[in-house]
Amino acid sequence: PPGASTAAGPSGVRHNGQNLDLNRDAMKLESPEMRGLVRNVLLRWDPLLLVDCHTTDGSYHEEPVTYSWPLCPNGDPAIIKYVREIMLPAVDATLEKKYGTLSIPYGDPQDFKDMEKGWETFSHQPRFVTNYVGLRNRLSILDENYNYADFKTRVLGNYNLLKAILDYCETNAPELSRLVADADARTVLRGLSPKESDTFGLDIEVQALPEKVSVRGYEMEVTPREGSPYPQIKRTDRKKTYVMPYFADFVPKRTVRIPYAYLIPVFGTDILEKLRQHGIAVERLTEAATLETEAFRIKEIKGAERLYQGHRTNAVKGEYAVEKREFPKGTLVVRTAQALGRLAAYLLEPESDDGLL
Repeated sequence: PPGASTAAGPSGVRHNGQNLDLNRDAMKLESPEMRGLVRNVLLRWDPLLLVDCHTTDGSYHEEPVTYSWPLCPNGDPAIIKYVREIMLPAVDATLEKKYGTLSIPYGDPQDFKDMEKGWETFSHQPRFVTNYVGLRNRLSILDENYNYADFKTRVLGNYNLLKAILDYCETNAPELSRLVADADARTVLRGLSPKESDTFGLDIEVQALPEKVSVRGYEMEVTPREGSPYPQIKRTDRKKTYVMPYFADFVPKRTVRIPYAYLIPVFGTDILEKLRQHGIAVERLTEAATLETEAFRIKEIKGAERLYQGHRTNAVKGEYAVEKREFPKGTLVVRTAQALGRLAAYLLEPESDDGLL
């Protein structure tokens, strides 16, 4: 991050031995670690809640613990709202009152030169593990421990947050079970007969939540750097509490209707394997069928100039057209009427911002 100083104690590294960032790999599942997490934990145990623990060093504040909820707006809205508005505020209160640890929602200043302009969280994309778990209709919490605190404070902050979360889960386990079961049922029901209002968000923007966030920070000294867009940031010893709009509400600005199913007539073995790695139910046509469908015709596909996790990610433009065509025997059929229907849509929608195409 711009202007970050040396952390107080060890922090670890982002990548594995393949130089892959595990917290960017939840959709493509290239690393053995992420494939193992999905296969051996999510598919085997189907936990109600996943907590992903990290450290953060983007900004300076007194609170040793920061946290977030699943941010992807293509997930079940009731799951997002519950973790954001009910569960985490209760955990935050327990953390301070019972365990004596301060915490705030995760974020960084939008502008270090104007600290009260806004506090903004990270991306909504499900390549991030907590967003991915939310897209699977399960609860998730991101824990980002303050990197500039001393190591003992960081470890205890993390430990106390986990205890506060477990306190909440012990008291509310039946409610959590009902919440995820209802989310699965809604997803299946939506896929059985999608309505015009059942949509998938394509162009997604972040907005401020109704409630502002208070951050116990410091006054900052900002010095421009010659030849760099990033200024030199220096923390002073003058404490200051900033009350800011919190930009953490992701809203689709352009949508497409959710289909009954996705048909994939031409595919490599990697597509089928990738869908199965996620646990998505995939069927095949047992005989050829002539069907009226909506097809996406690619008009432009452009790889990014810079590599991202070893790939040139594609920007895709095109248009949809209703047409009647014959699908051969063996065509893949992925119905959205399954518990992982929201995840299937994110992987298979051609204009998805984190999909296979």
